[in-house]
Amino acid sequence: MMETIKKIWIWFLPSFMLATILLSAIPGQEDWLGFTIAFIPMLLGGGIIAYKSLLAILETRTITAGIMVVITIVGCAYLGFYQAAALVALMMFIGEFLEEITLAKTRKAVQQLMDFVPDTATVWRNEAWQTIDADDIRTGEVVWVRAGERIPVDGKVVKGEGAVNQSALTGESLPVDKQPGDAVLMGTINEYGSLHIETEKIGSGTVMGKVIEIVYEAEERKGPTQKIADQFAKYFTPLILVVATVAWLATSDIVRTMTILVIACPCALVLATPTAAVASIGNLAKRGVLIKGGKMIEALSKVDVVCVDKTGTITSGQPKVVEFAVFGDQAESDVLQWAAAVEQHSEHPLARAIVDYAKENGGFEPKETDSFTSMPGAGVHAVISGTDVWIGNEKVVSAIAGLNADASDAARRFISEQQQFGRTALVVIVGHECAGGFAIADTVRPEASFAVSGLRQEGIRRIVMLTGDNEAAAQAVARQAGIDEVRSALLPADKLEYIRELQKAGHVVAMVGDGVNDAPALMLADVGISMAGRGTDIAIESSGVALMGDQLQLLPEVLKISRRAMQLIRQNIWGFAVGFNVVGIALAVLGLISPVMGAIIHNIASLFVVMNSARMITYRRKVQFTVKAEPVQA
Repeated sequence: MMETIKKIWIWFLPSFMLATILLSAIPGQEDWLGFTIAFIPMLLGGGIIAYKSLLAILETRTITAGIMVVITIVGCAYLGFYQAAALVALMMFIGEFLEEITLAKTRKAVQQLMDFVPDTATVWRNEAWQTIDADDIRTGEVVWVRAGERIPVDGKVVKGEGAVNQSALTGESLPVDKQPGDAVLMGTINEYGSLHIETEKIGSGTVMGKVIEIVYEAEERKGPTQKIADQFAKYFTPLILVVATVAWLATSDIVRTMTILVIACPCALVLATPTAAVASIGNLAKRGVLIKGGKMIEALSKVDVVCVDKTGTITSGQPKVVEFAVFGDQAESDVLQWAAAVEQHSEHPLARAIVDYAKENGGFEPKETDSFTSMPGAGVHAVISGTDVWIGNEKVVSAIAGLNADASDAARRFISEQQQFGRTALVVIVGHECAGGFAIADTVRPEASFAVSGLRQEGIRRIVMLTGDNEAAAQAVARQAGIDEVRSALLPADKLEYIRELQKAGHVVAMVGDGVNDAPALMLADVGISMAGRGTDIAIESSGVALMGDQLQLLPEVLKISRRAMQLIRQNIWGFAVGFNVVGIALAVLGLISPVMGAIIHNIASLFVVMNSARMITYRRKVQFTVKAEPVQA
């Protein structure tokens, strides 16, 4: 309700004031309308601006742009220059209106994090499995997590095997196999298998709980950016007040003094920032980039270090077969058919990657299976037409006796080579023959290298990849994307601490990410940029910039437009707001213009500010990048 009233007020007041000013041109109505025009800026305009200015003075202990506006409105109304007072108040409210529509960032981050905590859990109590509220779980209790369920505690697997998707917290691109003795974290998803977990930590003591606390802390550390108009007014307003006082003492002409104040009112100054920001935000919005407020434009223009997450940001976040090899005398198509016949019965993400690869290469006509057995942590086994077929990692190769020596050695070399690239290697064993192997990895986005190159063209000399993945996988992706600096095996708190170190060293940091593990870093960074197309809600809410189509190649465009917008803002301030003021003040000091003429000159400056800012609506970078059709593989 309050938001609706606020919107009506923001639209109504400037419109009503403008209509009243236009009506003042009707012959014979000057007295009545003059009183009305004086009443509106004094009671409404002057009162609201005075209230905000007083609060700003108490909070910042500095003079703001509103002080001179209040003095001018009251002075002009007192002297009977109603139109001048109304015009000044109107321009101030238009500035407030434009600022209001540029600030739309919401603060739902912590609630979004809480959505990752399950509401209920299945616990072994009183010699039976019971479904209880997750808040009622006690340490030491055993929790049962089925396939597809989120894990409600931090603990240790005591029974069962599964594949847990930990990307929400660690950023690892592939699910991690879990078996008795392995640790698991609250908020992660058991994608495959069944797990009995002994509870070690609950609530705020879990890793997810600490992430929530970090988000609170990061949000508090991000103070609001001070308005450029008020920064400038801190020096400009006292100077103008001194000039007006000297003119009054020297000439004893109160009209001349008020003319100086009318011209010097910071209306054009107030419009300088929001108009350029609105135009820039609209420009990028048409291409799927949402910027949450004008202060993000200012922060983006100063960025000198860009930190990027790996999984889901530089990479696609989906496991794919990136290499396939045949070791023995089998035909490639036969090996694919054996593999597809086995993996079609598995729901594991790696199995889906193999089946998809088989469909894309040689068709998908799998053989009928007589039996199927999953071996979490090692692989899968099936019997097809009386033949044993295994697909698994090095544990499977080592466990099966009587394998062909040459093919077995080739399989081990294949596994070792792929592990050096940070890939997951699986071998297909048919009977006692190592028939072939699959290397599976997350794939680098096709546009990643173009985005990195474009960022360097925009003057970003330091680009750092931050990831929870292992060093080998991280380095492989970084090489393909053209990133020189890598920080791997990081938890959310580690990413946050690294950004703090950069900020302490004087850098302005942009963080690009898509997952829950990125949320604290997105909030603490000077600018958080989320991959919003497939990113989590928490990442989007925590960021100041959202790439709605996951178009990573737009990052250089975002930086360029932000920097261009800041150039126009400086032009607005020094070229129009200050330039026109200096000329107008000189004419007022000489007594050559009246307050009404001063208001007209003043509003011409404001008009030029708006026209100059409007150029950002169609602005484009001169250098454009074309995305290659074939993806770069890690």
